[in-house]
Amino acid sequence: MSPSPLRRDLLLNFGALFAAAVLVAGIAVWAVLPALETVPVILLFVLVLVVADLAVLFVFGGAFLRRRLVEPVEALADDARRIAEGAYHHRIQPSDSLELESVRQSVNAMADRLIEDQRLLAENVASLDRTNRELVRARDQVIQTARLASVGTLAAGIAHEVGNPLGAIMGFADVARKRAETADADTEMLDAIRDEANRIDLIVRGLLEYARPKQEEAGPVAPEEVLVGVRKLLENQGKLEEVEDDWRIDAPVAPVVMEPHRLEQVLVNLFLNALHALRGHPEPRIRVSLDREAGAVQALPARREDDPPGINYMHRRRVSRDDDAGGVDTLFTAPEIVLVRVADNGPGVPWPDRESIFDPFFTTKEPGDGTGLGLSICARLVEGMGGRIEVGGSDMGGALFTIRLPGHPGEDETDPDTPSDERSPQPHSA
Repeated sequence: MSPSPLRRDLLLNFGALFAAAVLVAGIAVWAVLPALETVPVILLFVLVLVVADLAVLFVFGGAFLRRRLVEPVEALADDARRIAEGAYHHRIQPSDSLELESVRQSVNAMADRLIEDQRLLAENVASLDRTNRELVRARDQVIQTARLASVGTLAAGIAHEVGNPLGAIMGFADVARKRAETADADTEMLDAIRDEANRIDLIVRGLLEYARPKQEEAGPVAPEEVLVGVRKLLENQGKLEEVEDDWRIDAPVAPVVMEPHRLEQVLVNLFLNALHALRGHPEPRIRVSLDREAGAVQALPARREDDPPGINYMHRRRVSRDDDAGGVDTLFTAPEIVLVRVADNGPGVPWPDRESIFDPFFTTKEPGDGTGLGLSICARLVEGMGGRIEVGGSDMGGALFTIRLPGHPGEDETDPDTPSDERSPQPHSA
């Protein structure tokens, strides 16, 4: 049954009740009043009749008001109180009154809105948590970059200051060795001095390479060719005989704009570090894999509804992030990311060391086994290619180093300001 207006019901019911009382009073007056003889008796009769009519109106009118108004309002207030106390999924039951039904629908709609707002609030809180974590990581990266820059400047100064007397020591050692050979004397100590000086020279050169990497002309290079070259290099040196190696190309990848020897240096360093970590392992295994993933810009719409046909305004939409040097973060804007992973089944990298493993001079090797510059130089070389290197745990139980490099978009990219009808057709390249 559809609800009816409460005002109309009240008017109709109280009108009918009043009419019935007047009719009963009229019949009583018509039947009893002629039999009454004195005025006091007549007045008493009229008074009794009025009181009886009022009592009937009070009893029946009160019952009607309680059934049609008081009880529904009390139930409505109780349901609204439950919703206000946090039971947002509780709902007010339908009412026979049109006015109370309107209130019920409004309160239920308010509860639905509260649930939706609560859901949106939870999503916003989760989004703020993610943003806060990203800001913390970005802050740490900025601090790390500033730290590396200061260390690089200091390293360059130290390398130059050490290089000059070191060259003199090596020269004097060579002269002394020639004199000893002429005099048929023992040159073992001089050879040891020359070897240690060479070792210092390698460290100094590493510092200079870290502080001021060589600027060479880069071009698109297939990462598969670099992996093949590194494998051949390690095989020729006999390094692959010490370990069970697995070289994988999980997916065809785009070329990367880089100097090939830089990626070769990074991969050789990571492979040799993995070999060192696997010393004494009964079944040493190293896996080098090549894969790809979609870039961040792939998740953005290529066009907007109000874009003119034939023109691409993607480059004007601030979809790229600026790096610390003020340029474009190519790893963020690249349509494809090339992944190079080096994993082993060794002891892995402890969590406390992962924050510092790319810092200069940080090493977990024994004294004399390493300088602590290898991974920091690798990080610098990867950043020079527009990428990033990260460390984590592998599914083999050991360490996993992941190199992310921006894939070259190919030769089909043209000036985005040029209309499509003015562009010459270009073959699509992966």
